[in-house]
Amino acid sequence: MDRVLPKRFWTSQRIAIAVGGIAVIGLLAYNFIWADHRSKLNVEKDKITVSTVSTGSFDDFIAVTGVVQPLKTIRLDAIAGGYVTDKLVEGGTMVKAGDVLLRLENQNLRLNFLQSETEANRLVNDLQNTRQRLRVERYTQQKTLSDLDFQLDQARDAFERQSRLFKEKAIPEQDYLTAKRAYDRLVEQRKIEVESQKYQEENSKLQIRQLEETLSRTQKNVALWQQTLNNLVVKAPVSGLLSSMDVEVGSNINQGQNIGQIDDLNGFKMRVGIDEHYISRIFAGLKGSFEFNGKNHELQITRVYPEVRNGRFEVDMIFPKGAPEGIKRGQSTPIQLELGKASKATLLPLGGFFSDTGGNWVYVVDPSGKRASKRSITLGRKNPEYFEVLSGLQPGEQVITSSYENFGDNEVLEF
Repeated sequence: MDRVLPKRFWTSQRIAIAVGGIAVIGLLAYNFIWADHRSKLNVEKDKITVSTVSTGSFDDFIAVTGVVQPLKTIRLDAIAGGYVTDKLVEGGTMVKAGDVLLRLENQNLRLNFLQSETEANRLVNDLQNTRQRLRVERYTQQKTLSDLDFQLDQARDAFERQSRLFKEKAIPEQDYLTAKRAYDRLVEQRKIEVESQKYQEENSKLQIRQLEETLSRTQKNVALWQQTLNNLVVKAPVSGLLSSMDVEVGSNINQGQNIGQIDDLNGFKMRVGIDEHYISRIFAGLKGSFEFNGKNHELQITRVYPEVRNGRFEVDMIFPKGAPEGIKRGQSTPIQLELGKASKATLLPLGGFFSDTGGNWVYVVDPSGKRASKRSITLGRKNPEYFEVLSGLQPGEQVITSSYENFGDNEVLEF
């Protein structure tokens, strides 16, 4: 007799369904909780550059290029304008101080000189004539005063005689008063004459002084015009190399116009162009060095030109121990310019990644070597070989330092 068996709940079908559901749930949980959802990009490892972060001495310097220039360059500017009548020396010639380089002509200057000279001669004649006239007038005044003194003496004698006779009642009072009035009149007349001659003397001195001052100024003008005429002959102010002379016979030169320059070859300096990024760190006294003829030579900044052109500014550097033998004007050479003392730091080699990230992040290779992940970092100083790492990287880690241009915004690179 058949027996009815109870129906089982966990049939093979239900077990299969449960197992499948658990697997799906586990897969979903793994995908949401543990799976890596970062964007990825497959790259070929042999087409990228991987560098190792290290610890070492960070030499704070930059590589710049300097051009050899004369220690002093004297500009030749036309002191007086005119047209060129004679050009005696060409550019590229050694000259000595005082050598004639150009001769100019300016008819207006010559006319002004002649007019000033004529005026000075006229004033000289006027001064001589005035002195002669005043001398004659002084003699006339002395004669007038002498005649007046003679008349005064006669009037005094007559008055004294009439006074005695009047006291003795020998003459009438009218005769006495007449003699007295004549004497008093001459006394007053002499006083007036003395004051008049004193005024004329002072006035004469003033006229002569004014004429002398006017003559002195005019003579100074003549000397200036003469000096200006002399400047029509352009001479070398110092000895050296006349590196340029940009004028030709017949050309017109304006006052103040640059007509050339002379290089003093007794010494040299370096004119160095530097990126404006470093302008706040550059000052007089900083040192540098360069290699020439197999030897290392020191340099030192003596002057900073703060004007920035096309993203660069310039400095002058001298040779503290003297310019190396054989160096030539116009020669260019790479220079290692020190910005600070060497210090221990975490170092990351330079690379094209910086232009894409600004140094804010890099791709760091996993220890497995199969992938690289994006990581934020902080960089400090830079020299021609390394960046100084301030945070985000440890010595021994590997970083992709080549360009990130083709990586887009992917967070993980897989090799």
